[in-house]
Amino acid sequence: MPLTSPGLPGLPPELAGPVGVQLAKPVREIPAPNALPGGCRYEPKWDGYRLVVVRGATSTRLWSKQGRDLTDRFPDVAAAALAQVPAGTVLDGEVVIWHADRLDFGLLQQRMVTAAGRIGAQVAAHPASYVAFDVLALGGADLRGRTLGRRRAELENLAARWRPPLQLSPSTADRAEAQQWFEDFRAAGVEGLVAKGAGTRYAPGRREWLKVKSWESTEVVAGGVIGPIDRPGQLVAGRYRDGELVVVGRTSPLSPRQAEELAAVLAPAGDDHPWPDRIGTGRFGGGGRLSVPLTRVRPGVVVEVSADAALQAGVFRHPLRFLRVRADLRVEDLPPLR
Repeated sequence: MPLTSPGLPGLPPELAGPVGVQLAKPVREIPAPNALPGGCRYEPKWDGYRLVVVRGATSTRLWSKQGRDLTDRFPDVAAAALAQVPAGTVLDGEVVIWHADRLDFGLLQQRMVTAAGRIGAQVAAHPASYVAFDVLALGGADLRGRTLGRRRAELENLAARWRPPLQLSPSTADRAEAQQWFEDFRAAGVEGLVAKGAGTRYAPGRREWLKVKSWESTEVVAGGVIGPIDRPGQLVAGRYRDGELVVVGRTSPLSPRQAEELAAVLAPAGDDHPWPDRIGTGRFGGGGRLSVPLTRVRPGVVVEVSADAALQAGVFRHPLRFLRVRADLRVEDLPPLR
């Protein structure tokens, strides 16, 4: 039965939704245990949508980081919160969808564009999960002024009664354990770690948490560049799917040394190159409101890049880092996209 009855607590107006959330700034390495006030608490960085669950006296609303009401997009999460979370509670966390033992960001995006009348089919085929990592209100009381350590204790007590799709995000003060998570969870699409100070209060809009992304190297086909072929500014990466070369991402801007190394092995494309003359300015090669000229190159060069764990249908959602040309590999040596 839903945890709802007359007289249950309401919420402070600023937590009734939309709710401002605390943010994280990127760092290159896992912070030391004493890097933040009260000591670091490490959590997985989930590849999903940030979502605040506001459990009022008689209903539940789900709010995005940008202040958009997403209740109708995730009715499975809203129903679970209504049934399992006490009134007067506000949770901070991430909504994710698991598919084939990996987080699938593409299925989340499908929820955003599916017509309201067809959301039920999406829910049945690919149910969402909600991973909570903070509690901002409990029993109608604002907890943001309490330390993370105290809020975490309240969240753990609350989550002890949950069942899927509500989940408690793991947390540890052990940097070695966090390092193991950093390495082991990547295969499931977990992007890295977030470090938070156990002695800190919740600070909406401030980047006082630290996030470090998991990166590993992979090989791609040099399919095009932004800029002239003899002075490339960025590499546009490709992989083959069913015999067709498709764009899978682009690198961040190349250094002069990287541009020189790449230019030395590139050749102009033939007339059979499948890519267009222009490419979108979106973060991973497509989309965006603008487009820029694409210099197509002969797809015979393999390049090693560094990539994070954020994938969508085999496409890298975030910029790649150019590492080196792999003259020892042929294009045929790369596994095809599935």
